[in-house]
Amino acid sequence: VAMQRVRSQCMRGAIRVAPAVAFSRAALYRPLSIMRRHRGRFPQRLSLGIGKGIRTFSSYPEHEVLTMPALSPTMEVGTISKWQVAEGEFIESGAVIADVETDKAVVAFEAVDEGYLAKIIAPEGTSDIAIGTPVAILVEAKESIGAFKDYTVEASEAPAAAEPEAAPAAPAPAAAPAAAPAAAPVAETKTSTGGRIIASPLARSMAAEMGIDLGLVGAGSGPNGRITKKDIEAYAASAPAAAPAQAAAVETMAAPAGMVAPPSGKYEDVSLSNMRKTIAKRLVQSKREVPHYYLSLTVSVDELVKTRADLNKRLEKEGIKLSVNDFIIKASALAMAKVPEVNSAWMDSFIRSYDYVDVCVAVATPGGLVTPIVPDADRLGLTAISQKVKELAVKAKENKLQPHEFQGGTFTVSNLGMFGISNFSAIINPPQAAILAVGGSETKIVQSGTDEDGKPVYSTSKVMTVSLSCDHRVVDGAVGAQWLQAFKGYIEDPMSMLL
Repeated sequence: VAMQRVRSQCMRGAIRVAPAVAFSRAALYRPLSIMRRHRGRFPQRLSLGIGKGIRTFSSYPEHEVLTMPALSPTMEVGTISKWQVAEGEFIESGAVIADVETDKAVVAFEAVDEGYLAKIIAPEGTSDIAIGTPVAILVEAKESIGAFKDYTVEASEAPAAAEPEAAPAAPAPAAAPAAAPAAAPVAETKTSTGGRIIASPLARSMAAEMGIDLGLVGAGSGPNGRITKKDIEAYAASAPAAAPAQAAAVETMAAPAGMVAPPSGKYEDVSLSNMRKTIAKRLVQSKREVPHYYLSLTVSVDELVKTRADLNKRLEKEGIKLSVNDFIIKASALAMAKVPEVNSAWMDSFIRSYDYVDVCVAVATPGGLVTPIVPDADRLGLTAISQKVKELAVKAKENKLQPHEFQGGTFTVSNLGMFGISNFSAIINPPQAAILAVGGSETKIVQSGTDEDGKPVYSTSKVMTVSLSCDHRVVDGAVGAQWLQAFKGYIEDPMSMLL
């Protein structure tokens, strides 16, 4: 009860947590040991490792400051893609109030408490919002909505600025003027939380419009060094010549001697989404840090094509149609179980071997490549795999994947055969140890045996080329070859998947 009371105070503004140390949903439901320790005697300021991050306000009616939540383990900033609720509307607990683009996908932002949405601080399209940054105001009473019409984060932080500061140091003796130059480097860049710059959405917008680098502004006047509107205005007023100087520097660098001038044709600069930034970061990291090697193999799919056609006839009345990719996912999962060394991950100081097989399937979306997961693929039938893949593909293209549907996985399959690609090599998705690249099937003339005289007999056959990219720290070449042989056996004899 005591913990619930404090949680209510924190969420409604009686006790407010500064953005940099905002409670996560898990923190608001701390273990029972904390509740027992403070039962019946919760102080106004809790000792939860937060300290001065908690401040009290009384200039506004009771309210809850909704901050940008951490919607994925690797998320640092988010973008408000769409507000699902308008200002003044009532929100029920658990309702989706906004769609947030994270570094992985667009995820639903759900309300913890019910109330009225009094103010939207971060409008749709606001990008690079740090975790813990205020994005909206929730009130319990409908009549309190009007009080937040002109609400700004800077105004709410005004009481903090009025807090008494340490007494100024006594003036230095006149005999030591030589010490003055030591205080000159005020342009040193300071960040608020371990190198990440924290600024209000308004401050970020103003800085972008004025061409100001937030890193040069230094520590802001807000809590924990948060940069506010006043800090941007003060910086712009104190350095009016900065922009012309920067422009001159850019102009000087634009055309150095001997360098060909850029083309004069039209072009468009496309801004990067959080997902695209993350994809770029992880792919570069993978190619730089993971020692890739590649194994390729040609596999006959004649029997697979026949089996698929037969099964699809039987499933026609149920409206189910199996794809070649469904067989590939199943064969990959069974090969992982047969050669478990590949079903592992590099964890820096040790190798983790999984006792389950979760296969990621690469899906192309307008925002970038997403790899939703087919869990326990080795234990699923072809029909279950087919239905799961179709469901995940639709969700991925509509940006409706939930975190548990794309985070994790022990192996990845990337199939470009439907685009006419015969073969390619894929980049490993760390910490996974391997990824399978699948090309399209082609009809080729192959040796099918020999006649009575021992002469070779040739026939046509449908074949496809697959390439396995392996992390040499985890999977040795011989192990990778064993995995491909196991995969080939299942593809060329699909009925063996039932054994």
